Amino acid sequence: MTDINAYETAPEAQFGDYVALLKPRVMSLVVFTAFVGLFVAPIDVHPFIAFCSVLFIALGGGASGALNMWYDRDIDAVMNRTQSRPIPSGRVEGGEALGLGLVLSVISVMMLGLVANWFAAAFLAFTIFFYAVVYTVWLKRWTPQNIVIGGAAGAFPPMIGWACATGGISLESLLMFALVFFWTPPHFWALALFMKEDYHKAGVPMLTVTHGRPVARRHIFAYTLVLAPFALWLGLTSIGGPLYMAVAVVLNAAFIHGGWRILRRSEDQAVADGYAVEKQVFKLSLYYLFLHFLALLLQSWMGGW
Repeated sequence: MTDINAYETAPEAQFGDYVALLKPRVMSLVVFTAFVGLFVAPIDVHPFIAFCSVLFIALGGGASGALNMWYDRDIDAVMNRTQSRPIPSGRVEGGEALGLGLVLSVISVMMLGLVANWFAAAFLAFTIFFYAVVYTVWLKRWTPQNIVIGGAAGAFPPMIGWACATGGISLESLLMFALVFFWTPPHFWALALFMKEDYHKAGVPMLTVTHGRPVARRHIFAYTLVLAPFALWLGLTSIGGPLYMAVAVVLNAAFIHGGWRILRRSEDQAVADGYAVEKQVFKLSLYYLFLHFLALLLQSWMGGW
């Protein structure tokens, strides 16, 4: 007699699984920085157009996430922190993620072009391509500079938001890009210091895997030094001001100090306290970017004060 329980079906996908494919945490950063880029631009945008623009930028970011999860499903199945994602857990098929990513890519680009302008739409299309193809397919598995170059994908949203309002690029939007771009390496390398084994198992050539943690520590500190001038320079532009500058000075001093603490640590010290300092600096890096863009938003709202 055949055991009817011998054949086990994969767990049924829920709505939340499809939302998870869009990487909502990453999308929240895309939405916020794009909104700030649009809000601080010198040209007023109708609230409805602004809302739709940010919505379609968010959909584009979600499309990138779905395409990334489709291609990285083999890596995600190996790494502890990604094994529960919808595809490796068997709740969503890879083909579904690919289809969702492609459909949302087309919808987001076309609708952004119709509601805002075609320059911003082309910029969004390039960003999706850069993240899904240049970073995910090529850089991530090929070079330890993956998150350095690939970080551009996460740095484009404020420029796209600015382009929705102005139809172009300016020094201010380039400096917002630089703020995110140079923040990305120390942010991810701080994470990689205490998640090295995950990347090693998956064969991802993160700097901690290819060159070791001591080299990554030096790079983290170096990037905090490179980042600070761009963050402060932004405060001297038309969208900066006293409030933003005060926030930038405090945050960059704290981030540089955090990078210095990481640099001075030995592996024995890090192992002994469970990478406590590295985890603190990683958490600081999350607040760092959010508070910079929040300060830009508040500075714009308060005017010249």
